[in-house]
Amino acid sequence: MSAFTVHDLERRVHERAGAEGASSYTRQLLDRGVAHCAKKLGEEAVETVLAAVGEDRGRLIAESADLLYHLLVLLKARDIALGEVEAVLARRVGTSGIAEKASRKES
Repeated sequence: MSAFTVHDLERRVHERAGAEGASSYTRQLLDRGVAHCAKKLGEEAVETVLAAVGEDRGRLIAESADLLYHLLVLLKARDIALGEVEAVLARRVGTSGIAEKASRKES
């Protein structure tokens, strides 16, 4: 198994964000703005769902990789670090998913 992590991918997204647009897909996405990055994430989410219900395991893995990449690009576009998302997840540890979801409805 590879030692490559989501944090490595986040670092790569940040590095590529500083590159020239002609040489970096990440930079091209960011140059088109938050709405475009969000749209791309939505497209990847749909492709991931479709792969989960109708395609092979390898396709789901590939689409999941695309989904994670596009999520990190969107977070970069909004200047949100992966660590901020992880902090929310850490606060949820020990709380049932049902209780956590119910608490968001009350807020």
